[in-house]
Amino acid sequence: MTLYHCGGLLVEEPDWMLESEVFVRRLNDFVSLWWTFGGGTRLDVGSDSPPKLTVLPPSKDELKQRQQQGTATLMCLANKGFPSDWTLVWKVDGSSSSSWEESRSPAVLEKDGKYTWSSTLRLPADQWDKVVSVTCEATQGSQTPVSKTLRRDECSQ
Repeated sequence: MTLYHCGGLLVEEPDWMLESEVFVRRLNDFVSLWWTFGGGTRLDVGSDSPPKLTVLPPSKDELKQRQQQGTATLMCLANKGFPSDWTLVWKVDGSSSSSWEESRSPAVLEKDGKYTWSSTLRLPADQWDKVVSVTCEATQGSQTPVSKTLRRDECSQ
């Protein structure tokens, strides 16, 4: 084996070679680094950390115009999580549904080595009027899930 420095890290090079290119890119000086190998295998290096979740309700403007738009949009912000593959799941009044429109932003690596990402939930506006609570839950492998619940009665109308 050969040892060499790569971005300030001591890397051990094995005696075998890959048949395709290997890309090694240093992202920052902190805990979390990632490398892409060959055809796209990604390696995240860092300490597991559950994200801090924040659930944002529909805006007052959107709710005023809900008759025209027909939707109520909620957002779940996930901050300071590691690794980047936490899954965000929405529950309305304790239940999941595949009929809601959901989207997720790609994870962004912050300077501190943790990731930030978000998920958006669009409900029919008339359903938002009947909702008691909305929960955003983050899960990842064997990690303990984390969740944040927003009660509609806590939102000013």
